[in-house]
Amino acid sequence: MVHDARSQLAGLIEADETFLGGPAKGKKGREVANAEHKSLVVGAVEVLVYQDKQGKRRERAGRLRLTLIPDATEESLGTLLTKNVKTKSRIRTDGWKGYSDAALEDYIHHVRIVGSPQRAHKRFPHIHKVFGNLKTWLNGTHHGVEPKYLPSYLDEFVFRFNRRQSPMAAFQTLLGISLQKKPLTLEKLRG
Repeated sequence: MVHDARSQLAGLIEADETFLGGPAKGKKGREVANAEHKSLVVGAVEVLVYQDKQGKRRERAGRLRLTLIPDATEESLGTLLTKNVKTKSRIRTDGWKGYSDAALEDYIHHVRIVGSPQRAHKRFPHIHKVFGNLKTWLNGTHHGVEPKYLPSYLDEFVFRFNRRQSPMAAFQTLLGISLQKKPLTLEKLRG
């Protein structure tokens, strides 16, 4: 469900990462990454700024990218951003060391220190709303997903999210994408 020629995100971007998967008994924070059935997903969402009817400045989520990554190092995060975000864009991140100057050298970097994890959704409302919707969708609709199939589910979620305002355009886009792709064998579908 990914268009090979899709354009990069641009403008103001919120970027963060989250863990998906089963419980991690006895582990907290970043230790969760080593737990079985846990997957690290990084996301970047455009933040669209507009004025409401009263003239107040408002923000809403625009287009989205989600990617499964092996770790939250500056190499992994930098690769995601280089692939998915136009240079010179403004990127909001938390204080995690993976969002280093080297990883974000081609961007205007705004660091927002979160403090306690309970405040993260206030500092980064758009990407955290995306993560909440993603987790609810995976657990509610699919009752969980095996880690090896997660990239396909992330692609579907991004496709649906980016076309949430125009469902008919989503169907037409999916038909167009399917005409450009080669068919997959059953072995490739099963992974």
